[in-house]
Amino acid sequence: MAEILDGAWVRRQIFDELKPRVGRLAGAGRPPGLAVVLVGDDPASAIYVRNKQKACADLGIYSEKLTPPASIGTDELLALIDGLNRRDEIDGILVQMPLPKHIDSRRILEAVDPGKDADGFHPSNVGNLVAGRPAPRACTPAGVMDMLHRYKIPIAGKRAVVAGRSDIVGKPMALLLLHADATVTVCHSKTVNLAEECSRADLLVAAIGRPAMFDARYIKPGAVVVDVGMNRVDRREDVERIFRGRADRLAAFDKKGSVLVGDVDPIDVADRASAYTPVPGGVGVLTVTMLMANTVGLAERRR
Repeated sequence: MAEILDGAWVRRQIFDELKPRVGRLAGAGRPPGLAVVLVGDDPASAIYVRNKQKACADLGIYSEKLTPPASIGTDELLALIDGLNRRDEIDGILVQMPLPKHIDSRRILEAVDPGKDADGFHPSNVGNLVAGRPAPRACTPAGVMDMLHRYKIPIAGKRAVVAGRSDIVGKPMALLLLHADATVTVCHSKTVNLAEECSRADLLVAAIGRPAMFDARYIKPGAVVVDVGMNRVDRREDVERIFRGRADRLAAFDKKGSVLVGDVDPIDVADRASAYTPVPGGVGVLTVTMLMANTVGLAERRR
């Protein structure tokens, strides 16, 4: 039977390790400080920000939420970021994405002080990742690596396939695996014979954003499968097709009108993989966890 890689178990371990570090910083003068900038009133973004603030409260990290209106311009938002860069009690800055279309997102992300870049998205920190130098790492890939290490899943010498090439997940994931001595192939929606490429992987990371796309054809028997996808499915026929007789998931759909589904077929992965991350309950909970770890690390470096 495949081993389920439990994100909540990993999160508890990381939080237990972070709490004394936060306590030492607070005892030396003040706790770490995280500022989250939430532009406008996108409901999904608001939920993410609430989860981040709750994690800060659980750890004793000072958090501050700034909520400029959706009508704010790029120059005004740049001025707000500049103010946060100058504030000594703020160790980490996160700009919640996506921003309204009229705002130049690249200019905003590049305006964050690299020494306060809690998301690890600044070009300077991406460069540090490429060079293997210490710096905050993109949270989701960093969480995946932490999970693999804590479950003692071997990476060195393994054939890893990362399906997805986003700046937030795919590219940093590939670099982190490369630094861990995996042989890495990066695939994407334009890859020829994608299923064939994925089926060679000892370690498959699925991050393309299509519900249950990676079925048995994509999964090598005995592979470790990391599902980064978070897709909301709101048609009953799709839920029936994906979960094939799972009464609990159909009941959840009937109650809520939708269910979360990863990029990996949940039935096939349980049959073929040696270990895998479920959705929900796998990688998703680690993104905020690693944001906390980045914030604490930034505070320690700034002291």
